[in-house]
Amino acid sequence: MTLSEIRRALSEHDLKLTKSLGQCFLHDGNQLRRMAKAAQLSRTDRVLEIGPGLGPLTELLLASAGEVLAVEKDKRLADLLRQRFAAHPNLTLCHADALRHLEEPTRDWTEWKLVANLPYSVASAILVQMAQAATCPKLAVVTLQLEVAQRLMAPPGTKDYGVLTLLVQLRYEPGAWFRIPASCFFPAPDVESACVSLARRPEPLLGRELEPAFRQIVKQSFAQRRKMMLKLLRAHWRGDDLNQSFAALGLSPQARGEATCLSDFVALARLLRARTGN
Repeated sequence: MTLSEIRRALSEHDLKLTKSLGQCFLHDGNQLRRMAKAAQLSRTDRVLEIGPGLGPLTELLLASAGEVLAVEKDKRLADLLRQRFAAHPNLTLCHADALRHLEEPTRDWTEWKLVANLPYSVASAILVQMAQAATCPKLAVVTLQLEVAQRLMAPPGTKDYGVLTLLVQLRYEPGAWFRIPASCFFPAPDVESACVSLARRPEPLLGRELEPAFRQIVKQSFAQRRKMMLKLLRAHWRGDDLNQSFAALGLSPQARGEATCLSDFVALARLLRARTGN
């Protein structure tokens, strides 16, 4: 779907884009094909697309995957997509809020791939929700703000490393990525964009029962970025338990969250849960 076709479709259906929904359509064919290629699709794949918009990416997904579930929050666009892809039996179109859809307890996303040009206003929330799901997709290939992509891939000790990095990397390993110029979108966003691949870890780093403790530790460790973790964590855990856990891991009492690696956060969750039960 070219830029001129997008403009024509919007005009013919008298559609005005809604800024609050982060509607910014990726239309460049080369970039769309790069996304589809990164997802390594086959006819055995089931694909979840969030925010299909007018369907330029949907078209490529339907040509390569066995099943596509497209979740669109804007009813006007959902109705238009139903008309456009009426002849495609491998497409299921859902008019819904993607965040709520991912929360559905009956959904098993284990064998699915997420391939989407995510609405920028909720991209981080969607990725965190995905990573925390009991059954999460095996692969995500998503377009989002460059700033968010950098936070997803950031190593310890960098300004981008933080809560989002750790909550997503607990379940996913960042892979290949590429920048996408603003001119490839309509309307052109005011921010830089990138597409990043996230592969689910072959084995979980933590059991489900330990994940709440991990999230609590991570969020409190970055509650005041320049403060020492030990002081911040005392808001929830006893000083003795923290001191013994830090010593067992060889963590300095002066350690800060921004310089602490994922494996140490994982180990700290295990130790504190074992000592305190929470």
